[in-house]
Amino acid sequence: MTLPLQGLALDRARTRARRTLVAGVALGSTGHIAAVTVATIAANDLLGSGTLAGAPGASVVLGAALGAVSLSALMARRGRRIGLAAGYAIGVFGALLATTAILTRSFPLLLVGTTFIGFGNSSNQLSRYASADMAPAARRATAIGTVVWAATVGSVIGPQLVPIASDLAVRAGFPGLAGPYLVPVIFVGVAAILSFVLLRPDPYELADRLSVEETEAAAAAVREPLREIVRRPGVIAAIVALVVGQFVMTLIMTMTPLHMTQHGHALGMVGAVLSAHTFGMFALSPLSGRLTERFGPIRTIFLGTAVLAVSAVLAAVAPPSGGDILFVALFLLGFGWNLGFVAGSSLLSEHLEIHERTRIQGLADALIWSTAAAASLGSGVIMAFAGYAALGVLGTGVLLIPILTLRAHRHALAHDHAEPDRGPAIP
Repeated sequence: MTLPLQGLALDRARTRARRTLVAGVALGSTGHIAAVTVATIAANDLLGSGTLAGAPGASVVLGAALGAVSLSALMARRGRRIGLAAGYAIGVFGALLATTAILTRSFPLLLVGTTFIGFGNSSNQLSRYASADMAPAARRATAIGTVVWAATVGSVIGPQLVPIASDLAVRAGFPGLAGPYLVPVIFVGVAAILSFVLLRPDPYELADRLSVEETEAAAAAVREPLREIVRRPGVIAAIVALVVGQFVMTLIMTMTPLHMTQHGHALGMVGAVLSAHTFGMFALSPLSGRLTERFGPIRTIFLGTAVLAVSAVLAAVAPPSGGDILFVALFLLGFGWNLGFVAGSSLLSEHLEIHERTRIQGLADALIWSTAAAASLGSGVIMAFAGYAALGVLGTGVLLIPILTLRAHRHALAHDHAEPDRGPAIP
């Protein structure tokens, strides 16, 4: 059995692993976002109608939910490296199926392919927990924030590659929409190779304070039932914050482009608003990590919830011509989500033993993405019957849930986070 690394060798191994995780997320998100960008366009082209145009996007989210559970189970048995590489590899397979669907004009095959593409996004998301495993508690939020920040690369580069890949496909004699689905074949494929080759030793073996032997011994001990783990106040608070933040963000964000185009906004303005939203979602992740470490995850979740509430109200009251207001609202929507995502992920890792993390983290991510799928599909129905402002009103109301949950468990959480430099954890 390999002896655990120590000292400088351990630090170097962790640094290499973190860089690999960041590179994997940057590459994986580039391919993922390129594919998602053309999802509704591809569906409309194959069906000749926009009625089911949202289905491929929903299937990607469903795939991410399925991937979160299945890849976490694989990681529990084989380690983070195998799980992350497998998710990326399945994403490549899905992209190939989606490309074939465009060539054969098969809408059902497109849905199957986009579902598997979602597995690649599961690896992107689960990478943050692998980074957290290797960091001490005081630096865990920064470790998570750094990996989440890597998705900024994909959010910027992914959409830019769509017209280039489409043009290359046309020049090669293929349908233009086939090109964007080949982007994840390349980028997500490289992410799979990097994860498989460079994540050695496995992040589990580099975990803070626990060697491989200790982890295996803990896992071999009597396992606490899943329902008991989920009932822990910190676990409940983290999952609720993550799920509600994802729901509100997806609910409002999904329908904003359609709302703007319906009221005469040019595509340039729509693109600017979505760019501001994406910037808020990813680019400020290191700041979210620092805030979480400085003030604690509980206070940061409250801050994120407050920012989400402001954004939801702004979206609800913005006049049809209010592109500038929507620009601010969507930026705050992304930043509020990011604060809650980083702080919630940190809180979840903090209240789980290392041998428990994969099970619960997979469950949490499955709930997050299932919620996102529901919000994505439901947002169109709500807007059709009640208007865009109703999305903001609903989002504001739903944000009461994490506040009430945190306050319901305030005594247990305040005890967990009673650190002199942070002050009281629950306002």
